[in-house]
Amino acid sequence: MTRGTPENRASAQLLARYRAPDSARGTLELAITAVPFLGLWALVWAALDHGYWLALLLEIPAAGLLVRLFMIQHDCGHGSFFRGRVANDWVGRAIGVMTLTPYDYWRHNHARHHANSGNLDHRGLGDIDTLTVREFLGQSRWRRTLYRLYRHPVVMFGVGPTYLFILKHRLPVGGMRRGWKPWLSTMGTNIVIGALVAAAIRLVGYGPFLLVHLPIIVLAASIGVWLFYVQHQFEHTYWSRDETWNFQEAALHGSSHYQLPGVLRWFTANIGIHHIHHLSSRIPCYRLPDVLRDHPQLAGAARITLRQSLRTVRLTLWDEERQRLVSFGEAAMISGIVRTLP
Repeated sequence: MTRGTPENRASAQLLARYRAPDSARGTLELAITAVPFLGLWALVWAALDHGYWLALLLEIPAAGLLVRLFMIQHDCGHGSFFRGRVANDWVGRAIGVMTLTPYDYWRHNHARHHANSGNLDHRGLGDIDTLTVREFLGQSRWRRTLYRLYRHPVVMFGVGPTYLFILKHRLPVGGMRRGWKPWLSTMGTNIVIGALVAAAIRLVGYGPFLLVHLPIIVLAASIGVWLFYVQHQFEHTYWSRDETWNFQEAALHGSSHYQLPGVLRWFTANIGIHHIHHLSSRIPCYRLPDVLRDHPQLAGAARITLRQSLRTVRLTLWDEERQRLVSFGEAAMISGIVRTLP
């Protein structure tokens, strides 16, 4: 594993002054997210009496607010939203009930993602599964078909996110060997979710609850997975083997600067400034724009616009020789064995 260049180390050092959370600002950000979300939820319920299409339209901003709540939970997991650890952890756990995400279990896995992002020898830790061209071509036809299916947009951004948040998060899959803590986090979250769902169904009825809440969850989950995908799955991202992997390079070049319109930046809590977040994960989301304002030289690193991000869907395999992500078709052309691909 190599150390960062002096320039990259200097970039990490200049961010130190942005790391201090402002608890008053955090409380305000939480309030202007959670209160409108609850209000919109009630408004969607009321709109059911006036036609479901109106309710569906209102569920779009509600899903956006749920995404923003997840981003606040994400910052709490890094200990960066409030000054105190207790406030971060308990707010994170409370939001985890709303986002169907066991906070402590997720926080542990996400920390491993930050520690190994872009390292080909430590994949599968909170990442989008990514094979190299050589690995893909060396697999059986059946396993290549499964990987193609996993990478299909309908699965990646539709079925997959719904399965992840509604079903997979209900058990500490992958954490069975870490003792009782993953179970406590997951089962504790499940119990509170069950109690709140039961109370909501008692209040509004089983059918209306599903009509209101299920589309919000499904849409928010898909948006969240899309954001995570775009943050690391772009053509000239960074992947390297353990002996040459570099934390600063992985942060600045393996994490994107997803340049979104202002309203989408707000709903996503500035998570598009992901290269800075990976360089210094203790910077609160509400201070990330300050970094780019004060240090515009960092704005151009791995910059992706909304239009450019749509083209990343076709990129599925890492080409170690060319050091970029390629499509299945490009991999076939590069290898000259089109007929062997499923």
